[in-house]
Amino acid sequence: MDSLVPVELIEKRIYLIRGHKVMIDRELAELYGVETRVLNQAVRRNMKRFPSDFMFSLTREEIMNLSQIVISSRIKHAPNVFVFTEQGVAMLSSVLNSERAVQVNIAIMRAFVKLREILSTNKELAHKLAQLERKIEKHDEEIKLIFDAIRELMKPPEAKTKKIGFRREHD
Repeated sequence: MDSLVPVELIEKRIYLIRGHKVMIDRELAELYGVETRVLNQAVRRNMKRFPSDFMFSLTREEIMNLSQIVISSRIKHAPNVFVFTEQGVAMLSSVLNSERAVQVNIAIMRAFVKLREILSTNKELAHKLAQLERKIEKHDEEIKLIFDAIRELMKPPEAKTKKIGFRREHD
């Protein structure tokens, strides 16, 4: 079954705030097909399900910074903006309790998994590149030693002057 929302669209709505990958309440509400007010009411009624590592409220400064990235200009004037981590998004489907919420959540979880895979691949690539750089540095030293040895061999031999002829012994 195809998801209601393409993973690529969801990926564009995942932001890095305070070191966490999060989604904004307004954009989640849009994806779920509910008003932001309805989503936030459901969350407030079930606050025990949303500890600080699942959801947090943005500061005024964070809202202003985010308003420069997010297309919706309404966010700038919002008195409160909640953001949800991957675990918080998973919890949302249980408090919204609709078939659409379940289907959208599946698509969102797939987007988070895809992002993790991309980050993991990048970390592996960075690690392999660092290993290669270390090997090259080691080989650079070995190559330098070889060139130094070749240069030594190319130097003309030191002129050892040997006197030719007879030597006379002195009394």
